[in-house]
Amino acid sequence: LVRLIRHSSLEPEADTMVKERPNILITGTPGTGKTSLASIVAKLSGFQHIEVGKWVKDRDLHDGWDSELSCYILNEDKVCDTLEDVLKCGGNVVDHHGCDFFPERWFDLVVVLQTENGILYERLHQR
Repeated sequence: LVRLIRHSSLEPEADTMVKERPNILITGTPGTGKTSLASIVAKLSGFQHIEVGKWVKDRDLHDGWDSELSCYILNEDKVCDTLEDVLKCGGNVVDHHGCDFFPERWFDLVVVLQTENGILYERLHQR
């Protein structure tokens, strides 16, 4: 994966952003290891790691707190507006459990993580 990042020679399509280095999205169900993998990839490649959940909290990119679900209510427009300029340059590893609201043109590689249900249950139960 790191070799692919460093030697990427993919030709951009007409609707993609032109950037020097690729952007990578790592997505999957909570507990599959997105943040751990994204941290490793970012460190080995010299890319910036963007943990969307942390950005939402730290940059106030939400519409308040959902006490029933114990999480922030993500504002997709605020998230996209904030990430747009950062991702234009490339060289980012973004991790988030959802990916449907991100424009496809932002990412050169999307990695979807999966974990066997029994292992996933134990990981989430420990949280």
